[in-house]
Amino acid sequence: MNFFKIKTTWTNAELIVLKLCIATAYILVGGYFHTFFGHYRTAVVAIFGITVIWSVYLWATKMKKG
Repeated sequence: MNFFKIKTTWTNAELIVLKLCIATAYILVGGYFHTFFGHYRTAVVAIFGITVIWSVYLWATKMKKG
């Protein structure tokens, strides 16, 4: 299977979504261990969920084109 050998290109705007997704995942981990982020857990989970779906959608459309 050549799944990991497929090359795609990403624009800076598309990378922002992916980076935001990764950053919110780190905040979720930090929120689990720290009470400061615990107050914002709902907002962070919402942002994480939206960006995960958006990133997977962008990745899937790139894979179909490539």
